[in-house]
Amino acid sequence: MRDTRYLRPGRLTRLFNSVVALCTRLGLTVWGSRQLYVRGRSSGELRQTPVNLLTVDGARYLVAPRGVTQWVRNLRVAGEGELRLGRRTEKFIPTELSDAEKPVILREYLRRWKFEIGVFFNGVDAKSTDEELLAIAAGYPVFRVSTV
Repeated sequence: MRDTRYLRPGRLTRLFNSVVALCTRLGLTVWGSRQLYVRGRSSGELRQTPVNLLTVDGARYLVAPRGVTQWVRNLRVAGEGELRLGRRTEKFIPTELSDAEKPVILREYLRRWKFEIGVFFNGVDAKSTDEELLAIAAGYPVFRVSTV
């Protein structure tokens, strides 16, 4: 089930994201960060935002901790994107996970980046039960990243 949950980034989040974006553009990953490039669904222009690329059992994922953000909406429409780190560019096809598939990914995402994104999860953390994670899953889009 798709949710419409969206948390607008605050001033501190925007500042942090701009620092991470600069580092990533320079080729310095910050805890697995990449620059996501995706075509805007209305403008067709290439949009960019820093994201955390998570690897679980050899598969890679993008999680939207603030919900249905612009990059999520654009990625759903575009059906493809690019992940960049410095000069390295990787084109990919996203596959959005069902809510039932999300608990293990959300748990790993929280385990890895709770210090950065924990505030977006309203008390749910990596130690939460599968049922608790499943209860919030609809508000957290997750995409499997498959290289083109």
